Amino acid sequence: MTAMTNEEIRQGLQQNRGLPHGAARNAQAEALTAAAEVSGDPALFRHALITQIDAYEYSAERTRMVIPFARLLQEYDRDPAAFDGSAAHSLFWRFKWVAGRIVESPEIPIETVTRWLDDMERRYRIAGYSERAVRQSEFYLAHATGDRERAERAIARWRAADRDAMSDCRACETHTQGWFWADRGEDAKAIEVWEPVLGGGQTCMEEPHRVLARSLLPLVRLGRADEARSHHLRGYRLARGKESLLRSLGEHIEFCALTGNEARGLEILSEHAVHLVPLADVDTQMEFLGGVLVLLGRLNRLGHGADLSVPYEGTPRTVDELYGILHGQALAIAARFDARNGSSRVSDELRERIGREPLLDVLPLGVRSAGLPRAVPVAPAPAVAPARPEAPGAGLDALVERARTARDSGHPGADALWAEVALRVRSLPEAEADPLVTADVADQQALAAARAGTKEAPRLLADVRDRYRALGRAERVALTELRLATVAAQSGEEPGRVRELLATALRAAEALDPAEPLRTRRIALAELSSMRVESYLRTVEATRTQDHEHGEEHGHEVLVAELGAFVAAYGPDLADLTAEAEEMLGRLALSAGDPDRALPLLASAAARVIEADRPWEAVDPLVLRAGVLVSLERPEEAEQAARSAVEHAAEIVDAEQQGTVRITLADVLLRRGSAAEAAEHALTAAHWFDQAGLTSEGGAQARLLLARAYAGEGRTADAAEVLQSTLADLLRHGEGQAVSARDFLGNLLRELRDARGAAEQFLLAAELVQGWEDPRPQAGFAQAAADCLSDAGLAEEAVAAYERALELRRLTGEAVVSEARILRSLAWLGLRETVTDATTAAARARMDEAAGVLEGALALDPEDPELRSELAQTWHQLAQVLDRRVSAELPDEDGNGDEDADGDEDGTLGAAGVEALRREEVGLWERAAALYRTLGTAYLQERFQCLNNAAWTDQELGRPAAGAARITALIEEVGALPEGTAPEWLLPQAERVVAHLTA
Repeated sequence: MTAMTNEEIRQGLQQNRGLPHGAARNAQAEALTAAAEVSGDPALFRHALITQIDAYEYSAERTRMVIPFARLLQEYDRDPAAFDGSAAHSLFWRFKWVAGRIVESPEIPIETVTRWLDDMERRYRIAGYSERAVRQSEFYLAHATGDRERAERAIARWRAADRDAMSDCRACETHTQGWFWADRGEDAKAIEVWEPVLGGGQTCMEEPHRVLARSLLPLVRLGRADEARSHHLRGYRLARGKESLLRSLGEHIEFCALTGNEARGLEILSEHAVHLVPLADVDTQMEFLGGVLVLLGRLNRLGHGADLSVPYEGTPRTVDELYGILHGQALAIAARFDARNGSSRVSDELRERIGREPLLDVLPLGVRSAGLPRAVPVAPAPAVAPARPEAPGAGLDALVERARTARDSGHPGADALWAEVALRVRSLPEAEADPLVTADVADQQALAAARAGTKEAPRLLADVRDRYRALGRAERVALTELRLATVAAQSGEEPGRVRELLATALRAAEALDPAEPLRTRRIALAELSSMRVESYLRTVEATRTQDHEHGEEHGHEVLVAELGAFVAAYGPDLADLTAEAEEMLGRLALSAGDPDRALPLLASAAARVIEADRPWEAVDPLVLRAGVLVSLERPEEAEQAARSAVEHAAEIVDAEQQGTVRITLADVLLRRGSAAEAAEHALTAAHWFDQAGLTSEGGAQARLLLARAYAGEGRTADAAEVLQSTLADLLRHGEGQAVSARDFLGNLLRELRDARGAAEQFLLAAELVQGWEDPRPQAGFAQAAADCLSDAGLAEEAVAAYERALELRRLTGEAVVSEARILRSLAWLGLRETVTDATTAAARARMDEAAGVLEGALALDPEDPELRSELAQTWHQLAQVLDRRVSAELPDEDGNGDEDADGDEDGTLGAAGVEALRREEVGLWERAAALYRTLGTAYLQERFQCLNNAAWTDQELGRPAAGAARITALIEEVGALPEGTAPEWLLPQAERVVAHLTA
């Protein structure tokens, strides 16, 4: 291999610092260090060693930094004078890192670790540093060896020592000090200590990432599950994909395993399965594997030991296989630490962690996760078996009575009760089974088949009818006849046949003994069902005769009249059936475009069933009523209806209905500005839709609403995580929603400073709307993408996006302000790499073009405040462009630059050219300030900036008095304004400027 030149090594070291952290960066750093060692340049070798140490620090090979650091320390001892102040600081700063890494290396004996710490303490003392960093390192050693007393002494001295240049950042110190309390089981104290980091007051490269992960289980144990959920969403987003944060990723996986989110934990594990292999940093490996093993053990107990797989070293492994491999590896690492430390503490703590039981049955996280397949849980055998098993028939009569009561009242829990009855009946000897109970069980099963639309439903219902007939239960026969007619209609049988069955059902009801309590109800139910089915049949027949319009109109009128008569006839006696008729009338009114008629009907329907002690039947009309009220912009009434629906849904067991109720209330609350409460209901709605198997439908809508609620609360990271998890579902819900979802996500990512991610979403949204007749949406997305690409440093891509946005804006002829902003952005992008006469001229042309566009619009509307402020901003920015050109000409810190008075052909300005541009700058800032003045006190800040820039430029031109006069005039003007009109900082800052200029 050809030896690298010193310049190539320097370039390589510079490039290395820009690479992603990981094995590739480490390998390159090692190669560069080897090349630097033979280069004959000691300074370059030291630089390479520092680069190698830094590469290791933020990877899964942290412990490998010990060797390059030892070599760096040898260089220092050999020639301390070669280390200037900055280099010496770098050396001592990294001593702290190494002190932690040797504690985490089980192959390094405790005696050696102690000598390193003693050497660190000695060197720090000689260099004049506080003992704070030394005591922190001592705490790590005491904790690793299980010496609680020494750990407590060390942390006390650590806190007491002064902070200095060697102290870790406050966020990192807070992390460790909170961990000290969490390790002792004092969760509340740990959370209190961590609050500055959790609240955003203390941050660094790896915080709050680590503290968010550490806080998860303490928060759950404290009953603060909502905070734990948020910390998981925000924290995992920060830690995802970072191998230096494998401990934190293990903690997120463990949290999922212990809160009923095993599917989410498995997704995180699969995403980071590449790190399951043995690592150089065995302490990190053990911590990561500990969290993974908690999840794998939980999956095994849920019955998924053999039916799920995770890739391991390129080979899929079942949960049980992977558990066996990783369990052995983790305990082997723990044993190495125990052998070094002379105790079993590490192994004991690892076993305790792996064996932890769930803290919550389920904590909905809001994010979409693929559900686990159904499995038979692996449960431990009961400690004590019942001495006298309960007889199969014991309590059956009471259970049947409860089931019949629930059935007759339409209670949502009836199905579950009959399922239990069926289970109990099947366990009885055939001779002991009550024929009526058996018939009732068959009836419930036939009804379930009818609801599911199975082909077996008619046969099962006919069998039930015959059973009831044989038992003399005519009231049940009449009901079953009606169900047969309904099933026939649902299965598409000929209208004539369906009508025959309806007539049979009605005759069966009318033939009931007048003394039968259910006779009136059966007749009414047959009539109401006939109305509904007959309306459907009329539609079918109208379709066949191509008489859609007349058939629908006539059928609508007939059905409204029939339902009205039904309500009048049965209203006082059959509240639930009358409510059903009124709900149908309300829906018919809505279909006819008459919401004002629908609202009282829906309200009456809900009130009837609530009064009849069947509140669960009020849910549907209340949910519908809430939606209508929202459309009529009556949000307060809509909220009342939605809250009432949630209240009365308590006994509903249908998961989809529960989800619908809650998403309705969440939507209303979000519209009313109650984002926090909206988030609670949207989260619950998503959970219910998941339970109903509607994750991609209702679940996606609930998560979209949840993301919007989180965004409304300012929880941007939570919103982005939820939205990204369900984005694929939303993209399948039509082009309109796909565009909206990408736009929303793009704005969230932009707020999170993920410029590349945001640009991607805006570009994809622009692609979706490319075929739309209106070019404005595409222009908006192209411009937003360009802004983000520019922020991401992708100048070439940004220019292309801006040019496309400009083309589209000009097609509309309406977006003057947007056009001007695009032109200004293009001007600045042209100066990104070099500032020359040519690039400055191109930028000036763009700025002049922007000003021309705005001046043309102002000619048509001279008083438009937005156009005025944009024109002032354009002049301001043009002055800044010229200032950039002048700054590029002036001598730098090394004295390089051109001072030719007249300039030359190489593009230098010369003294005369510099003065001309400076004068032009002042004129532009004066014009901008004058225009801002016409816009009033709201633009005082912008006006001051212009006048301040002009004043300092005047000083450079040798006329400070002119600049001071402008600022003084502004001071007098602002001083005469009412108190509180101007920003508090403006007058003091302006007075300081005048003092400097007149000194």
